[in-house]
Amino acid sequence: MVGRSDKRRAIIDGALAEFGRDGYARASMDAIAAGAGVSTRTIYAHFGNKAGLFEAVIQDSATRVADAQIAIIERHLGKIVDLRTDLEAFGLELTAPMTGFTDHFALVRHVDADLDHIPPAAIEAWQLAGPRRVVGTLATHLRRIANHGLLTLGVPGEDADPTAAAELAATHLMLLVQGAVPFHHGIGARDEADRDRIVRAGVHTFLHGHTPQPPKR
Repeated sequence: MVGRSDKRRAIIDGALAEFGRDGYARASMDAIAAGAGVSTRTIYAHFGNKAGLFEAVIQDSATRVADAQIAIIERHLGKIVDLRTDLEAFGLELTAPMTGFTDHFALVRHVDADLDHIPPAAIEAWQLAGPRRVVGTLATHLRRIANHGLLTLGVPGEDADPTAAAELAATHLMLLVQGAVPFHHGIGARDEADRDRIVRAGVHTFLHGHTPQPPKR
């Protein structure tokens, strides 16, 4: 007998594939039910409506992707040996194609293209579970590195909130290493050499703006 949690998992997995293929507006609840091997009545019993299902799907999927991306952050920035080298290694792995999450990134690309039709609660759930959590984790590491004197965060001469300054620096680093492809798209650069060039240039620019300057004599 299939348990309630197993049915919920099957529905979420089936809905992720369907939403990733057709987007929110065009995805069929009948097709989702057929793919999950359940009735539409069962889906409504678990999630209330299509908007509730979509929110649960994107939050669940974003959490799993963010877990993988946070593991990359921890692996490269948990202990700094050489800051430039470690940042480059982090950027190279972060921007590599994440082939294990194809349906999630297809779904995100639909979200970007169809933003006006997506329930705002679903967008907020995705951001909190995924991109914001990744940036927040990176910000925590950058703040720790800055506390060891290897980085300076915030604008010189401004008394910025340390948490806000770290989050802004983390956002800058993400933008610089990813080039033209947002990290939450998961498709990486077109080839390894191109990715290497983008990441190294991004880290160079980041360090140029965030390396502590020696005191003026």
